[in-house]
Amino acid sequence: MGRSGRADPILREDGGGPLVRWLLLALPCVLLLAACGLGPGKKVSGEGARLEVTRNFGQVSIYSTSVPQIRDGETVMRFLMSKRDVATRYGGGFVNAINGLEASSSGGHSDWFYFVNGIEAAVGAAQATLHSGDVVQWDYRRWDATMRIPAIVGAFPEPFLHGTGGKRFPVRLVCSSPGGAACKTVTQRLTDLGVTTSSAVPGSSAGPKVLRVVVAPWPKLKGFSGAVGSLKGPPSASGVFARFSADGNTLSLENQLGKPVQTAPPGSGLIAATAQEGSAPVWIVTGLDDAGTEAAAKALNASTLRNAFAVVVTPSGVRPLPVGAGT
Repeated sequence: MGRSGRADPILREDGGGPLVRWLLLALPCVLLLAACGLGPGKKVSGEGARLEVTRNFGQVSIYSTSVPQIRDGETVMRFLMSKRDVATRYGGGFVNAINGLEASSSGGHSDWFYFVNGIEAAVGAAQATLHSGDVVQWDYRRWDATMRIPAIVGAFPEPFLHGTGGKRFPVRLVCSSPGGAACKTVTQRLTDLGVTTSSAVPGSSAGPKVLRVVVAPWPKLKGFSGAVGSLKGPPSASGVFARFSADGNTLSLENQLGKPVQTAPPGSGLIAATAQEGSAPVWIVTGLDDAGTEAAAKALNASTLRNAFAVVVTPSGVRPLPVGAGT
């Protein structure tokens, strides 16, 4: 899911009998009602919501707006439709175009995907309820290298403030060196946001509903499996267009096709988020060495990360990933 809020219908060639035919005829009405609503609900108190429409892995901003309040029962689809010209398929359950930018398979497979608070959608946009404080990002991107990108960093300080589905996550900070500069910087950034964290050592277990922030140089993480270890694999494993070598000494930066095009220099860091099926995201603040990890920690702020899928922090500056996607 996440791809345009699409839920592909399974149809029988024989029509499936009168009941099935009636359901097929009724389905567009049901989906459209879910997307557009029967009418506006009551305004709910809170912090409103923000809508970002981007392309090329968040590297090109198309549209941005915020609303001071949302209405009860608002959906992600209805929120988008209230601000942009949207073309749908499958009876309103699939976003095919936003302001004329259509899904395409010519010259590369491109489509619309959406995230709420930096987390890939688990349901269609017409079924996803909008909550106070949510940041919704629709991004038009190629999916040749990976269809699924479970989490991105571009909604920071989300999901730390509002979590998902209107429920906050408990946050656990996992540092290889709790007294080190990088860990102190990340701790202070989260504290400044009003986020309360618990502490744990690398390798400790966490429940599926705990949002972890792992802060450590990659040489101290290279033996990890799971979400952290996925950074040793291709984008299809992690959703991140960068990967560390098996020995942990190099960091390859990839283009939107998942092809390595550059090698990060010493002193480089990485801020990325990923997740395994059924678990909360894991944010990873790491680097090739202590200097790179500290540089990544310092880049943990909303203005630097806005709309980005992941960023590499080199001695010459911060760059969004994939490399060259915004050109």
